[in-house]
Amino acid sequence: MKVLMVLTSHDQLGDTGRKTGFWLEELAAPYYAFKDAGAEITLASPKGGQPPLDPKSNEPDFQTDQTRRFETDREANELLANTAKLADVSEADFDTVFYPGGHGPLWDLSESPDSRALIESFLAANKPVALVCHAPGVLRHVTTPDGQPLVKGRKVTGFANSEEAAVGLTEVVPYLVEDELKAKGSIYSKGPDWGSYVVQDGLLITGQNPGSSAEAAGRLIKELEAAA
Repeated sequence: MKVLMVLTSHDQLGDTGRKTGFWLEELAAPYYAFKDAGAEITLASPKGGQPPLDPKSNEPDFQTDQTRRFETDREANELLANTAKLADVSEADFDTVFYPGGHGPLWDLSESPDSRALIESFLAANKPVALVCHAPGVLRHVTTPDGQPLVKGRKVTGFANSEEAAVGLTEVVPYLVEDELKAKGSIYSKGPDWGSYVVQDGLLITGQNPGSSAEAAGRLIKELEAAA
């Protein structure tokens, strides 16, 4: 099982002067789900090298057993410090791709032609794709072979408007994930704020928030095992 995980390279939270990046739990929980299932994991980001960690995601209130495990894992941190450049990775080398969130992807991965082409190539090859929290917003420009929005008529979830309001960033982010997915014609649904909620529509798996990361990874592993 070869898994590609795609992280943001964007570290500025709009015009606030605050830092953002990827959300640690959304990397760590899936990373260990894949690792413990025997997967070979490759990390990539638009710029390559060390991607920015959202500092808030490593505050005590947001730490988990998996984030603490990741922090002390030399091999994992070596991988993180040396992510491949997104333009250099190919769907042909992997069985699946997983996108952790954090606010960073709203700025860079959402607008990345490399990311868009990568997701389209995975689905064209009948390989599953999973995205959690803010990362489902990365689907905003992804299309089907006939040029329609990928999410049109498909069941999806992603970071809810109510969750964005709760963290006080509704006016800071370039767009709201829930609104954008709905605008593209998706069948958007959500669970309770901050609870694990995952939606699968064929090969597309989406999770609502950080707490959905492990479940989304588990769903992805099941999909890969079923296809094996």
